[in-house]
Amino acid sequence: MKWILIVAAASFGVLGAGAASAQEDLAKKDGCLNCHDVSAKKVGPAFKEVAAKYKGKADAEATLFAKLKEGKGHPATKASDNDLKGILKWVLSQ
Repeated sequence: MKWILIVAAASFGVLGAGAASAQEDLAKKDGCLNCHDVSAKKVGPAFKEVAAKYKGKADAEATLFAKLKEGKGHPATKASDNDLKGILKWVLSQ
């Protein structure tokens, strides 16, 4: 029984890592990683800094979505709405 639980837990970990990798790939495709990095400041703040700034704010995703779509204080993104929402969830989870 323990073996089944260990295998199931490991499987969920791999699936979660795959989803994060997919969001990172979308961020690369959209050009986010040209100016941002997960943990180090580049031209723009690190995604970990963004996540810390918006931590606990219920409207964080909506606020960032509007900024990125409208190009307010940040170049407008060309990502689809669904892709952008996925990228933002990934960024805010850092």
